[in-house]
Order: sequence, then structure tokens, then C-alpha cells
Amino acid sequence: MLRPSMLLALGALAATAVACAPASDSTTGTGADAGKADASAPATSCAKDQLALKTPGKLTVGTDKPAYEPWFKDDDPSNGKGFESAVVYAIAKELGFQSGEVAWSTVKFDSAFAPGAKQFDFDLNQVSVTPDRAKVVDFSDGYYTVKQAVVALAGSKTAAATDLAALKTAKIGVQVGTTSLQAVKDVIQPSAEPNVYNEQIDVVNALKNKQVDAVVVDLPTAFYVTAAQVENSKLVGQFGAASGTPEVFGAVFEKGSPLVRCVNEAIGKLSGSGELAKIEQEWLGSAAGAPELK
Repeated sequence: MLRPSMLLALGALAATAVACAPASDSTTGTGADAGKADASAPATSCAKDQLALKTPGKLTVGTDKPAYEPWFKDDDPSNGKGFESAVVYAIAKELGFQSGEVAWSTVKFDSAFAPGAKQFDFDLNQVSVTPDRAKVVDFSDGYYTVKQAVVALAGSKTAAATDLAALKTAKIGVQVGTTSLQAVKDVIQPSAEPNVYNEQIDVVNALKNKQVDAVVVDLPTAFYVTAAQVENSKLVGQFGAASGTPEVFGAVFEKGSPLVRCVNEAIGKLSGSGELAKIEQEWLGSAAGAPELK
């Protein structure tokens, strides 16, 4: 996630407000492979007792505090509730750890992907995989592909939309140069050109002032808009990109960590079994107020 300082200063739910990456800063052309450890490095065993851990017998996971919903619940990463908490415990289980063998470490967002040694085995905190970040840390394969979301004022015609077709006649606001703008053009394909704004706050103000029927932002930002920026707004739903390399969140590791391969194996198993999709649906789907728009 790319966190603007303006959003951080706003406080509540700031941790969810930053994945709206301009297209030039996204993972286009790199994908989830951008920060993986060197494939030529010597292979190590992924058996629990062979893992290179900060504390023997403990899987230490970093995240920020406060830990915001829907990524975590009740500001308590250790309860297994919320999308990222649930993902961590699912990965831990695949690696052979019991829930009581997972230790949490408070790590500020920017510190997670700063150069240098880490106090965690890996960090989960809505961190988007980008080439610049991958120069100083390693990333796992993506555990979440960022989707786009539609926000409208509650009670409006647009707020009642249940599919993408219902949005074609809506006047949509979106930020210039973002993956959201491309998604509006490629997926929604509105009958009128969208209203394009230079800054995210201008998009928000356009909705507040009823200059547009709806705005399209990435899903993490949409949670923030409805919770903290626009009173009486509604998250209408979410949808995926039509093409291109999507923005993904990845677990963050100290550069050169041999644990990357093992976590990738765990994520691969969770993805292949459908468990990862199940966790996403539970915490980021309809229950979180973000049904799929098709």
C-alpha cells in the first residue's frame, strides 16, 4: 500500500486508505514476483524445526498499531479475526505452528519495508509490492489482489446498484493516473466520460458536494472513505480489473530471508485449496459491506 501522509494524518482507518497507487507506482510489469528472494539461493528445508526464525520455535509477525478493520478486528492481531490476521494464522498452520506459537510485533508501516535488519520473520500490513520497495526487502507472492470499489451517497439511485450494468449511466468521479481510472474505462465503460480529479481529496469532495453520482477507488481506500471521509456514504460493491498486472499485497521479509520460499509454498497451498479465497470472502466480501459487482 502506498500511504499518503495526508491520509495518515486523518487518523481513523488510515491504515486502509493507501492502496490507491498511481499506475506508474503500481506493480505493472513486475507482479508478485518483484521482491522474491533470489531463486539461485541455496534451498532450505521448510520443516518447522529447520526454519530460520528470529526466535526459535516462534513465528514472529509484524503489523502496525492501531490494527484497523477489516484487516484486523478489535485492534488485536492475535485473535485470528480480520482478513490479515486470519491469513497469518492460516500461513502459520501450513508451516506447522500452533496459534500460541505466533508472536506479534508492533511495526510502523513505513518501517516494515525500510532498509535494514527486521525484528519480525515477516510483516503483513497491506503493503503493496513495488519495484522500489523490492530493492531493500523481499516480498512473498501476493496474498491479496487489490480490487476496485464503488462508493456512493446512501439512499441514492447509484447506491442501490447490484451490478456493473447499473453503473453505466452514472456520473463517476475518479483520480487521474490511477488504476481506478483505468478500471472505470475498461470494466464499467460508462456512457459518459468520468470526472477526473488531480487529488484523491478532490474526488471525495466531488461526492460530498453531489457533483458526481459515485466515485471509484481501490477497496482499502473505499473502506476509509465510508468510515472517515464522507458521512452517509455507502460502499456499493467491488470489482476486479479487466487486464494488466494487478496491484498485490505481499508479506514483507528482511532482504535475503530464506523464509520467503516457505511462506510462498504456504500461500500457494492456501490459494490452491480455496482457503485464501474463503478468508477473503469472509472478511472483505459482503460481510464487510463490499459485495462483488459483475
